[in-house]
Amino acid sequence: MENNNSEIPELTDEQIEEICEIAEEAAREYILSKIPLKKISDFDITVEVEGLKPLNVSVEVSLELPPLMQKYNVEKLTKEAVKKAFEAVDRHLKGLSCKSKE
Repeated sequence: MENNNSEIPELTDEQIEEICEIAEEAAREYILSKIPLKKISDFDITVEVEGLKPLNVSVEVSLELPPLMQKYNVEKLTKEAVKKAFEAVDRHLKGLSCKSKE
């Protein structure tokens, strides 16, 4: 996701860390809303933020399920989790943009 919104204020290291946490939490919540943790073999979320203007956010979700759970479409689940992460980051950045105008 690339956010070219010039309305976004310069971000502090703490705000960048918060963006990473928000993205990770959104992706994790989505996956765990679909599959119980005890049914997951391996699960990893990586979030990277680079640059300031434009702000580049990268989210990667890795999910492995045991053979008995193959009815789940892992690719679809991970893509949707990434989408949820970007939506959460976008909402957060819009909130920061509004606060910077006050």
